[in-house]
Amino acid sequence: MWPFPAQVASVTDPSPSSASPSAELPIRVAALYHFTPFADVAAVRERLLAACHELGIRGILLVAHEGINGTIAGTDAGIGAILAIIRALPGCAGLEVKFSRAPALPFHRMKVRIKREIVTMGIDGLDPRRDVGHYVPPEDWNALISDPDTIVIDTRNDYEVAIGTFRGAIDPRTKTFREFPQWFREHRAALEHEGRTPKIAMFCTGGIRCEKATAFVRAEGVEDVFHLQGGILKYLETVPEPQSLWEGECFVFDQRVSVGHGLAPGTFDICHACRTPLSAADRQSPDYEEGVRCPHCSTERTKAQRQRYAERERQIQLARSRGAHHMGLPLPVGAEAPKEAAPSAREQKPVSK
Repeated sequence: MWPFPAQVASVTDPSPSSASPSAELPIRVAALYHFTPFADVAAVRERLLAACHELGIRGILLVAHEGINGTIAGTDAGIGAILAIIRALPGCAGLEVKFSRAPALPFHRMKVRIKREIVTMGIDGLDPRRDVGHYVPPEDWNALISDPDTIVIDTRNDYEVAIGTFRGAIDPRTKTFREFPQWFREHRAALEHEGRTPKIAMFCTGGIRCEKATAFVRAEGVEDVFHLQGGILKYLETVPEPQSLWEGECFVFDQRVSVGHGLAPGTFDICHACRTPLSAADRQSPDYEEGVRCPHCSTERTKAQRQRYAERERQIQLARSRGAHHMGLPLPVGAEAPKEAAPSAREQKPVSK
């Protein structure tokens, strides 16, 4: 038995998406990352920001001395052009990209930010290019995690795990990726007390957190470490639903909120007050008020905060009734976003894969 006092993840709403087939949707979404050393991060940022504005790309990219990470959206031609530019950057020819589609631009503007890490773990000296675990392609993943000797760990945050995960996966219940090293170290001691050497399989949305997590676990002295190549997104794209061991939907870091098998847009919305993903059942709760509160935060906000949320929602509804755009709404296909407008609640989630 697994000795860690973490719980197997549960899925709050496993119902399949009823959205149109993703292949018919006009916007191309690219989730990407690559670990490679950038000598001049500021120059990379300026190059990418200028190119994205020129091509009408929206989304967010993080650049650091260790590489690049982000999610962007635009037309097929625009995404193709910006990916060609990114792949021409030093060491980026092997850029990892997962594609999906959306009915409208799922971001309001384009941001390129310089960070200390492209996915924040807070552990110095890790080099995923050197110490990464064993890649497992999606078509081989089911066999690995079905092995009773395999410990399967979801490296994502608790709000992501809550709406979907692999059958039997361990949920560390972390609020941020920074908490993963401490969680692992605490539970590794319990495992070693039994005298066992684990075979660990880890997964995340697009693969980037797995690369850092496996590098960390290997640095801790565990050799038998595996991770899902291309992440959940590649698995949902590749593995037919009847053969899938995935349950629920996959949280994504844009206004689609979630995707399902075949990367079709999912059924979840998000609370503008606390940014928790909301199922259909959550939205039917008496504690739910659109744009103001949900069952997860109904007792956690002050009266002044709720009044502010209510006014924001009123402005959104006014803009909708006038046929105008508000920053709380998705952009129409092809629309231009204000360059300096404040980010919506949905854009304030950290970019992680």
